[in-house]
Amino acid sequence: MAEQLTGLADDRALLGRTSTAERVADILRSRIAEGFFPPGTRLSEDSIGGALGVSRNTLREAFRLLTHERLLVHELNRGVFVRVLTVEDVEDIYRTRRLVECAVVRGLGEPPYAVEGLAEAVAEGQRAAHEGDWKVLGTANIHFHRELVALAASERTDELMRSVFAELRLAFHVVDDPRALHEPYLARNQQILEVLGAGDRGSAERLLAVYLEDSLERVVEVYRRRVTGATGTP
Repeated sequence: MAEQLTGLADDRALLGRTSTAERVADILRSRIAEGFFPPGTRLSEDSIGGALGVSRNTLREAFRLLTHERLLVHELNRGVFVRVLTVEDVEDIYRTRRLVECAVVRGLGEPPYAVEGLAEAVAEGQRAAHEGDWKVLGTANIHFHRELVALAASERTDELMRSVFAELRLAFHVVDDPRALHEPYLARNQQILEVLGAGDRGSAERLLAVYLEDSLERVVEVYRRRVTGATGTP
């Protein structure tokens, strides 16, 4: 916990002079997505509030916002914890991803498309793979899909998917072999980038649909094994 709190203290400057629960929630959301607070972690009001320099009421409001986003869960007489997803949660996340991401690609107008953000995410993933940093590769993969959604130029869609991707990271943090989970999709990201760069949104949507279906199958397989093993559920 000490390492995580040190990181939060570094984020204190982001709050500025007008600290709000929304800004605190933004910081905690990012930290949860990055794995600083893994699923099942109890979040201490005193420690986190002290690290960020915010009041107990502000922190509780931030917790409430993140609970509403399904990133945290409040357990009576025990406190607030980072949520541990169920297999059904994972399936629902991917259902939402298919509905939104494929619709974004399908709804693109006439080319050329602004694929610079996608290209940067692919390059980020390639660097991570070269360095053997599979956690960063997973982050780059999320960045790729976030940039894909951003092609819709819709603040509402971006906000919706920000929470969905943060939830997805909770599932990723449970997986014990991030290389096997993330590495196969780096080449597929590159392929989608290339066809969108060529202006072929139809092929991009078909590639993306298969991509998400394969990813769901893989994540659920690994996640079910890990969560079942951890809980002792038969």
